[in-house]
Amino acid sequence: MSLLREAVDAAGGVEKAAALCGVSPRAVYKWLKAGSLPRTDYTGETRYAALLAGASEGRVAANVLLAETSPGRAA
Repeated sequence: MSLLREAVDAAGGVEKAAALCGVSPRAVYKWLKAGSLPRTDYTGETRYAALLAGASEGRVAANVLLAETSPGRAA
């Protein structure tokens, strides 16, 4: 299971993660398919990683989530 999937599940699933981040469930499904958060989270324009980490009750750290799901990261 990917760390992003774990973070979404820890937040209560796609619907709850979407509501928490203020985006549509479709957007969260796109993140999961891509295996990364949107570019805006890496440029500091949004804080989805921090929101998901906060909802994970310590299971996922925001900085680790960003590092592990970086779009340019080699698999």
